[in-house]
Amino acid sequence: MMGEMIAKGEKAMGEEKKLMAGYSAWVDDETTRLGDNIKTADMDIEKLLAFISKADNDVAVLGSEIKELDDLIQQKEGELADATQLRANENGLFKKNQQDLAESVDALKRAVDTMKSENYDRPRAMLLLQRMAVQTPGMRSVLAAFLQQTSQHKDSGAPDVAAYEFQSGGIVDMLEGLLDKFEKELGDVEEAENNQQQNFDLNKIQLEDLIKYSNKNRDEKATTKADITGKSGKAKGDLARTKESKAADEKTLAEMISIHSQKVEVFGQNQEVRKLELEAIAKAIEIISSPNVADSYAGHVNLVQTPSFLQTQSTSQRIQSKQRAADLLRKRARALSSKTLATLAIEVAANPFAKVVDMIKSLLAKLKEEAAEEADHKAWCDSELKANKMKRNAKTAESEKLMASIDDMGAQIVTMGKKISTLLNEQEDLTKAMGEATTERSAEKAENTATIADAHAGSEAVKSALVVLRDFYASQGASFAQQVPEMAAYSGMQSAKGGVVGMLEVIVSDFVRLEAETKGAESQSAAEYDVFMKDAKADKITKHKNEVKTKLEKDQTEFEQSEAEKMLEAVNDELAKATSYYEQLKPECVEIHVNFEDRVAARKAEIQALKDAYGMLDQKQSD
Repeated sequence: MMGEMIAKGEKAMGEEKKLMAGYSAWVDDETTRLGDNIKTADMDIEKLLAFISKADNDVAVLGSEIKELDDLIQQKEGELADATQLRANENGLFKKNQQDLAESVDALKRAVDTMKSENYDRPRAMLLLQRMAVQTPGMRSVLAAFLQQTSQHKDSGAPDVAAYEFQSGGIVDMLEGLLDKFEKELGDVEEAENNQQQNFDLNKIQLEDLIKYSNKNRDEKATTKADITGKSGKAKGDLARTKESKAADEKTLAEMISIHSQKVEVFGQNQEVRKLELEAIAKAIEIISSPNVADSYAGHVNLVQTPSFLQTQSTSQRIQSKQRAADLLRKRARALSSKTLATLAIEVAANPFAKVVDMIKSLLAKLKEEAAEEADHKAWCDSELKANKMKRNAKTAESEKLMASIDDMGAQIVTMGKKISTLLNEQEDLTKAMGEATTERSAEKAENTATIADAHAGSEAVKSALVVLRDFYASQGASFAQQVPEMAAYSGMQSAKGGVVGMLEVIVSDFVRLEAETKGAESQSAAEYDVFMKDAKADKITKHKNEVKTKLEKDQTEFEQSEAEKMLEAVNDELAKATSYYEQLKPECVEIHVNFEDRVAARKAEIQALKDAYGMLDQKQSD
């Protein structure tokens, strides 16, 4: 029997070593795996943090560059619009000047041709020019220039035109000189227009190319910014998940190392107990197997031949059996550190034989019942611990997710608050700008209206004076053609008359031009004011709608944040309850002094010892 015990103990010791070696190897593998995961997570976190920092910085830089490009595009588009408007004004003035000069050149050519075809004397030539000035466009400026040139001739002491025997040859020469002058001015005006148009075209090409390039650059930067923003958001999500995974691995590693340390300590104690037990059994076998003990036992057994001898020896043998059973129980109690077996050994030595047998039976039943209860308790502990751990992990993850969501919504609320404040300020600025523009427009309109009225009144007054003068000088010019020669000395008034009329005609044209230009400027200013007010009102409405929308979004986000905080409070409460329940489970299910397998093995050994003792006693009771 002791030989079987040694074989059984050595087998159990080997199985326990094998089991512990497998468990330690698994722990080593898991420690390596979790350690690698944690190192990888640390490197990933470091990379993600660096990427997020760089991405956010790049987004900020790109935003600043896009703002600069928007300002540049707006500036260049304004310059192009201003240049286009200026070119239109210059072209309008050119067309007017060109028309005036072309009409003057045409009138001069016809006047020269007319005078050359007929030999006009001076009075008739002057009369022809005066009539053409009234009837022919462009002749007025020619007549004014002619009279001015004539006046300069007289001032310089040149001989009177009348010295040319009242022929028009001198006038034709002067008109041909004026023709050359007006043709040169026309050529200069057209050349200047060509130069201005070329300069404008070149400037326009440069501005349009710069605007096109800036828009392309701006779109590329906006696309890059959106792409980097998306990648940054994904990296932030990956960072949160990596941190969660790392925390879970660290927690698992710490728990596994703690449990492994406990099991290693228990394993060492068990191995020492098993070793001592085997040594004790081996020593007992050695003692029993000695020749003295073996021969004495064999001699006594060989002498037991008759029933009468068995009967006389039954009482002493029962006592010896009870003593051997008590010795066996004491040895097993010491080897297994079993208080139950030690107590039973004392009871066996002190109580009658039958009572000892019943006691062992009861104890066997009790130990089996305890084994069943402990198995049920072990299954219950495993189930509760697993469910509790899953609940704690789930609630911890849910709590961390809610906290991250609350922080994110808090940042969104701050951003939306700033956006609302900016929109309100921009609306106030627009309202102020619209008020200032209205005030300026009203003042400008009043000034332009007064200027137009003054110009119109001036031009009408001068026109009335011109009618009077023209009627008077026309009648005087007609009578001069039939006067006697000595009356020709009065021709000086004819020159003066032409200069006054020309001057008044210039004044009329100035008034007319002032009225037209002021009306044009008023129309343009009114149109620009209307466009500005329309754009400003539309912009203000858009900003107001955006403000209202942002306020609604902010209110919704604040509501969601409040709800998330309530959910977080509830989740943290459940997590606290789960943690508290885990603390309650610890004493019975987690804090291991001897693990379940070792307790089962120890109880089996106790039961086997009781069975061995019971077998020894029951056999003698049967005999």
